[in-house]
Amino acid sequence: MSQEAQLREEICVVGHSLYGRGYTVGSAGNISARLEDGWLITPTDACLGRLDPARIAKVNQAGEWVSGDKPSKTLALHRQVYDRNPTVGGVVHTHSTALVALTLAGVWQSGCILPPITPYQVMKVGQIPLVGYQRPGSPLVAEQVAQVATRVRGVMLERLGPVVWESSVSKASYALEELEETAKLWLSTQPRPAPLSDAALAELEEQFGTRW
Repeated sequence: MSQEAQLREEICVVGHSLYGRGYTVGSAGNISARLEDGWLITPTDACLGRLDPARIAKVNQAGEWVSGDKPSKTLALHRQVYDRNPTVGGVVHTHSTALVALTLAGVWQSGCILPPITPYQVMKVGQIPLVGYQRPGSPLVAEQVAQVATRVRGVMLERLGPVVWESSVSKASYALEELEETAKLWLSTQPRPAPLSDAALAELEEQFGTRW
């Protein structure tokens, strides 16, 4: 099986898994993967739970639509991540309920939407900044993401949802899931939990090479 065929299958498997467990609903969200000659990205208004590998859009390195259904309107955002960060192999965007609710209720800080409250949040996700509200597909969002694409593993789009990138589509989905579960913990705990101490963060950094 070619690399492209494998990535098409991976996108479908990840999309079906996220949709089946309620991380996204309806036709919300999108997934992309890097190819040697461009990118694959889910079609506009496609349901992540019912993706067809053959209909996933392919674009070349110039961003031109080559095959499949029409690419997601967030293509420009995904391209900025790939162009700025050569280590990225996959990008996942959902409208996950707890994270969207967090932006409605008020995030911890604009530069970091959640404090470091669990070790796996620190190890697998890291700091996630807030991108202020813009309409879906706005080029202004892509410009803001370009500024942080090499420093963080993702961003939180206010009132829309997380965009997370990693070395593969699957790893991006794992990080996104960890972020969503952390948001659930934060929103459901009263009083709010204290962040991990500086000593605890330093130990995680030393033992696992993580960075906060």
